[in-house]
Amino acid sequence: MVSFTPTEDQQLLIDTIRRFATNDMRNVAHDADETSEPPVDVVHTGWQLGLIPTAIPEELGGFGEMSAVTGVLAAEEMAFGDLAIAMHILTPALFAYPVVLYGTAKQREQLLPLFLEEDFAPATAAFLEPAVLFDPNELKTTFTADGDSFVINGVKGFVPLAEEAKYILVYARDAESGRTEAFIVERETEGLSIVAREKLMGLNALPNYRVKFDNVKLPASAKLGGPVGIDYEVLTARSRTALAAMAVGVARASYEYARDYAKQRVQFGKPIAQNQSIAFMLAEMAIEIDAVRLMVWEAAWKLDKGEDASKEAYLAKTYADEMVLQVTDNGVQILGGYGFIREYPAERWLRNGRGFANFEGLAMV
Repeated sequence: MVSFTPTEDQQLLIDTIRRFATNDMRNVAHDADETSEPPVDVVHTGWQLGLIPTAIPEELGGFGEMSAVTGVLAAEEMAFGDLAIAMHILTPALFAYPVVLYGTAKQREQLLPLFLEEDFAPATAAFLEPAVLFDPNELKTTFTADGDSFVINGVKGFVPLAEEAKYILVYARDAESGRTEAFIVERETEGLSIVAREKLMGLNALPNYRVKFDNVKLPASAKLGGPVGIDYEVLTARSRTALAAMAVGVARASYEYARDYAKQRVQFGKPIAQNQSIAFMLAEMAIEIDAVRLMVWEAAWKLDKGEDASKEAYLAKTYADEMVLQVTDNGVQILGGYGFIREYPAERWLRNGRGFANFEGLAMV
């Protein structure tokens, strides 16, 4: 039977992140969004929570064991504070978790210590591509075998923290077989170039870049997992589950803010929350958030059991994309004119929420 009660350790983690999200992330989220500059001190504090080191098993040098359920609980609370800052803090997981899951013994030994340091680990992943209809099963970035080496060509978009990253995990499709693999690429590798920082509707405090790979030649040791490679479907499922959890966090932030506002805003002698139209809107928001959260937990539970969670992750992500847009839009409506003013967080939640349909590969549990 599935238990809906967090373990003692999970509840402690939830409470810790919730305090950090409320007291630290919320206080700087507006200014960070306005200036498009990440709050370095808050990111450092978030890194000190040790979410990624805790997910690395002890036998690999970490402090715990990777759990998708624990990961989605943490991701929701982080995104509740602010999505851009949350993604910044968790960006190294895009690199570290695939290495934990599929790296060779040598790759794990060489790379995982980077994520156990006190300082923020400069690593990211390049997954998304600049296309109108991006299809993760038909990547345009390709690799070809060249003797004992591999050559990568293509362009990636939405690569978080690419400018400062030491390592980038690049997903590419075999030009001959069509199989998708991941490659460990050092930032200074010849042929890799940072084209420009992306100008986005949301996520302003998270630097995202377009990255070009022009005949980037890599040794065979750069292929994650060696000859065996990766299980691409599992990584895709883990990413979609994480993103759906973050959508729940953003939607919950908008809902709770709108709910509290509606209870305090008095018009015609009573709080607007007592108006049927507002009350029904709030009820629908709460229902949709809880529905997606349960879908996320199911997908994460199956991932932890080692079962195929592709369907559950896809459904959770697809439903979450619609839910977060609906909830954050309702949040703006409930605030009325204030919802359209940038001094209030409702419009930022709506802008960030609108992007989830395009955020493939930007999170991992």
